[in-house]
Amino acid sequence: MEEVNQHIVDMFGAKSAEEMCGPITRYWQPGLATIRHSIEARYRGEEVFQEETRVARMDGSVMDVVFATARPGAIADKSLVGFIDITERKKAEEALHTREREFSQLVNMVPSYLWRLTPDGVPNFFNQRLIDFLGLNAGSVNVEGVHPLTAVIGAVVHPGDVTRMSEALFHSVATGERFSMKFRLRRADGVYRWVEGSAEPMRDDDGRILQWYGLSHDIDDLVQAEEALRHSKQQLEQMIEAVPFSILSFAPSGEMTYVSKRYQDQAGAPTAQIKDFDALVREMAHPDDFPTMFAQAKKGFATGQPFVNRFRRCLKNGGYRWIEARAQPLRGADGAIVQWYFASIDIEEEMRAQEALRERERFLWQLVETLPAMIDCAAPNGEPFYRSQQLRDFLGYELEELDGGEKSRLDATLDAGVHPDDLAGVKEQYALSLASGEPYLRKHRLRRFDGEYRWIETRAAPMRNDEGAIVQWNVICLDVDREVRMQEELRLAQERLARAGQAASLAELSASIAHEVNQPLAAIVANSHACYRWLWADPVNTERAKIATERVIRDANSAAEVVSRIRALFKQSVENKAILVLSDVISEACSLVAGEALHRRIRIDINVESNLSPVTVDRIQVQQVLINLIRNGMEAMDSVAGEKALHLRTHRVGDEVQTEIGDHGNGIAFPDRIFEPFFTTKENGMGMGLAICRSIVEAHGGRLWAEKNEPRGARFIFTLPIVTKAAP
Repeated sequence: MEEVNQHIVDMFGAKSAEEMCGPITRYWQPGLATIRHSIEARYRGEEVFQEETRVARMDGSVMDVVFATARPGAIADKSLVGFIDITERKKAEEALHTREREFSQLVNMVPSYLWRLTPDGVPNFFNQRLIDFLGLNAGSVNVEGVHPLTAVIGAVVHPGDVTRMSEALFHSVATGERFSMKFRLRRADGVYRWVEGSAEPMRDDDGRILQWYGLSHDIDDLVQAEEALRHSKQQLEQMIEAVPFSILSFAPSGEMTYVSKRYQDQAGAPTAQIKDFDALVREMAHPDDFPTMFAQAKKGFATGQPFVNRFRRCLKNGGYRWIEARAQPLRGADGAIVQWYFASIDIEEEMRAQEALRERERFLWQLVETLPAMIDCAAPNGEPFYRSQQLRDFLGYELEELDGGEKSRLDATLDAGVHPDDLAGVKEQYALSLASGEPYLRKHRLRRFDGEYRWIETRAAPMRNDEGAIVQWNVICLDVDREVRMQEELRLAQERLARAGQAASLAELSASIAHEVNQPLAAIVANSHACYRWLWADPVNTERAKIATERVIRDANSAAEVVSRIRALFKQSVENKAILVLSDVISEACSLVAGEALHRRIRIDINVESNLSPVTVDRIQVQQVLINLIRNGMEAMDSVAGEKALHLRTHRVGDEVQTEIGDHGNGIAFPDRIFEPFFTTKENGMGMGLAICRSIVEAHGGRLWAEKNEPRGARFIFTLPIVTKAAP
């Protein structure tokens, strides 16, 4: 500096202008090198420059100045430099800045979100807490063609709240009315939280709006708690309505405080004049039940003890249903009753069931007392505790009369009533049943009140619980004296009948043997006559006589074999059994009855399966079966007109050879009895043929039965087991 005015001399505290002259940079404060260099560079660059800076006075104090330069050469090729002392202004600005900083810190310390709008609704300030919450500042959201407030609301408010909040806030900006509502704000992490926001305008003295100041505070936890409480209350109400109970509550004074929906649905809503417990029960309780239940309730209220009442409650339709009401007091921390709760449940069906059960018990009691039998009930150890009137009348004394003696009720009853000859057996069997739990059944003689012993059938069975333990014995005694005596008489009669039957059976058996032998004997007689005629013919026909003689010998042997086989049948003999093919036996049997079939004009159709498996049989006995069944079939068709045919079929079925002989006669009149000995439907029959046939077949390990033939007639079927090869 070459020249300075007095104002600069005074500003810097110099003694004279000369003292000020010299390099200007010597006045710069240490630490302002950057500004100093900038000023020097601009000065050298012949550039006009103005800057606020700090400089040192001559006494070493610091002041704030505005430093300005003019373009070099502006005045006599010199640069003009000017200084303005702004120290006081800077102090005022610093104080204001300090106050603003303190206010800002205070605003940011408030546990709420503060915001400000211009009179037109443009956001121009968010406090730091709101900035941190949203993750953006007031002016950071700009959408072309969209009002800044609309853009901010769209960016941070929940989509479900955007419309109503925009309408409410813009309405307040337009009208100057206070804004207040609850809405959801999006946090910086994307989570929406409920806040309660409000805004009011700041006006000047003329009432014009200068700014809008808004305050929002987080109420999400409160909203969630309220929602949880509301949900819990809803769940509780639903649970109360779901359980089959009607709920009422009363204050300690008796004033009604709550009535559940279920109660109102059943009994109707209490009328306006019903406000306490006394009025309610007088209206809803059946007149017959009211005195008892009201006295019980008053006692419970007076003592503070829980109580239970059963009574009939009036319904909306005027009817009554049984309920059970339970009352329980709710007490505070000091033990005082703060509320009475009543829970009532419909027990109409239970009461009806109990009444039905009581009626059933009365019916069963009457049934037991009127049954034509004597009933006794005993404990698990056999001690009787109940006897029906019938049993008491039979014995002639009451059950209680047995008490007080040395013997138990059971022993006293048995010793006094059971016949001495039966007593030991009865006691032994009783003891066995009581020990094992097995039912008891025995006939014995029991002494009647008049001293007469009568036969009694006693049956006892245990009654068990769900675990299988015996809870009691149920005993029934039946007077069977008449039946026992009749059975004894029947037994004697059966013995006499058996002896008579044996004699008759012997006669019938003799007749049966004669029946079986009659055929070969008749053939012997016929062939003998034929032989006689051939010998007395003129001339004598020796060949014919020889043939007739051979037939006589054959038939005589056949008769002898029949007798032998009958004896073997009754002796269960197997000496004459041999392994053979049944087709050969069938051929021989059909040959023996061929003449008779020709005489009766009956055709015999034979169908024998080829390669039949062999069977082990007595040839003669099986022939007897075949011949008997064939002759029965031919005799059944004697009264049938037209063509007559007998069908004989033999085939294998499983492990057996099955033979079927069917006719077209009139069928079987008594299919269940035809195999019984001595039963016959023939006029001159003896009833032994089919019985003997079944005996023969069964003796061979087979079966014989009869079926209906189609379209008419009967079919007799018998099976014989095939020969199985022994394992190697």
